[in-house]
Amino acid sequence: MSDSHQVILEVHDMCKNFGETVALNHVDLALETGEIRGLIGENGSGKSTVSSIISGMQPATSGTMTYKGKPWKPATVLDGLENGIGMIVQEAGTLGNITVAENLFLGDYKRFKRFGMIDRKAMNREAQKAMDRIGLQDIHPSWPVRRLDMQSRKLLELARIMNHDPEILIIDETTTALGQSGREILYSVMHRAAEEGKTVMIISHDLDEMMEHCDTLTVLRDGVIIDNLKREQFEPGLIKKLMVGREIQDNYYRTDQDGYDEKDVVLKADTITTMKDLLCFSLELHRGEILGIGGLSDCGMHTLGHALFGLEKVLDGEVKLVDKGITVKSSEQAFSCGMGYISKDRDNESLEQNASIRANIASTGYKVNRGIGCLISGRKEDNYVKKQIRDLSIKCRDQHQLVKELSGGNKQKVVFGKWIAYDADILIMDCPTRGVDIGVKSAMYQLIYQMKKAGKSIVMISEEMPELMGMSDRLLIMKDGEVNGEFFRRDGFHEHEIIECMI
Repeated sequence: MSDSHQVILEVHDMCKNFGETVALNHVDLALETGEIRGLIGENGSGKSTVSSIISGMQPATSGTMTYKGKPWKPATVLDGLENGIGMIVQEAGTLGNITVAENLFLGDYKRFKRFGMIDRKAMNREAQKAMDRIGLQDIHPSWPVRRLDMQSRKLLELARIMNHDPEILIIDETTTALGQSGREILYSVMHRAAEEGKTVMIISHDLDEMMEHCDTLTVLRDGVIIDNLKREQFEPGLIKKLMVGREIQDNYYRTDQDGYDEKDVVLKADTITTMKDLLCFSLELHRGEILGIGGLSDCGMHTLGHALFGLEKVLDGEVKLVDKGITVKSSEQAFSCGMGYISKDRDNESLEQNASIRANIASTGYKVNRGIGCLISGRKEDNYVKKQIRDLSIKCRDQHQLVKELSGGNKQKVVFGKWIAYDADILIMDCPTRGVDIGVKSAMYQLIYQMKKAGKSIVMISEEMPELMGMSDRLLIMKDGEVNGEFFRRDGFHEHEIIECMI
């Protein structure tokens, strides 16, 4: 942190209510120049809410803000950005059907107008400069954004914000969408901004990340700031206790050595080749097995998840459900055969944001919730949904609340809920605990283990090595679209050997 730091923004007695739900309860916060401030807390604690109010995304119910010594009440996100406060949101912040350059200068095309026409070459040149500024490579400004993976899209948002040279950079759960290379770019931008006397505020559930990169941690719980900790006060046990109001044990991974029947294969990928990433790739999944898939972000593991569930076209080879003798050719077919899929891209692929919690969870239950003929029984559907809200402790007003109004962790619970309710036999999980707090992670790991014990088969794709080592029966490490190493729980996982296979 800079030696000469001053308060740049203050939040005074801020409250935010969503109907009867209290998201922020008389919050006071002061941000200083030259610091990296971390906001940490359980899902629904108010982290994203206070950040979104500061940036202009939504207004507070009550309270005031001061920015650079003057009253601050931004009307919109654009208003905030034009005045030096930029925020990278947790949800998708790019438009897929326009180009990289158009996304970078969205709302600011007039600077490239020449004789009433947009000068595309000039826009592309400036877009390339903006990407070069943060070290974002191998992306052409003229490409449509839908061509980019999730990491590239989030880094594009970072480039767009940094092109405005903000005084305050707010990062909301962005690292969960990034692999190691993307995180290094983000961390570099954060520290460079702080060294230049700018202010960075980051929200993350990765405690190790926060302790390594932040100067101060602000802990929220149930819409209230519990404490502000300086670096010398950072201690994992203390931070966790402040977050949840109780002691949290670190041993929430599996401790058993329970195996699986290596002869009972339920799903087989036989030398599959896809349009991108995978070339003659094979794997077998067994009944009652948790099969971990790991590697660097561009190794092809996310494409593999799509291919196994029929979301990515298989050009050669086949994905086969062995018991049923069926080749999976589409996601509809996979679903009808008892498969489920949790996407890394939760907001675009796993949830309907503008629909209710009820509609999202009930989307998998149209067969079991039938009443007479093809009609859905309201009573059955009600019980189907309420059970998941209750069992997963989904924090909401009621089952009719829109999913887009939930915190990231509660959204992820809704995703889990619809597949647990469906009782899928095979579940493909891509980064299943992305953006959830330690308490929710623990509950999800217990659910995953219970599914294994019930004879379900799980493919767990993850960029978190502790998660893979803690939960997998068998672990495949991918590199360049191929299996580069296979490890077994019964032999003990050795992190340095696994990492060597990754790189």
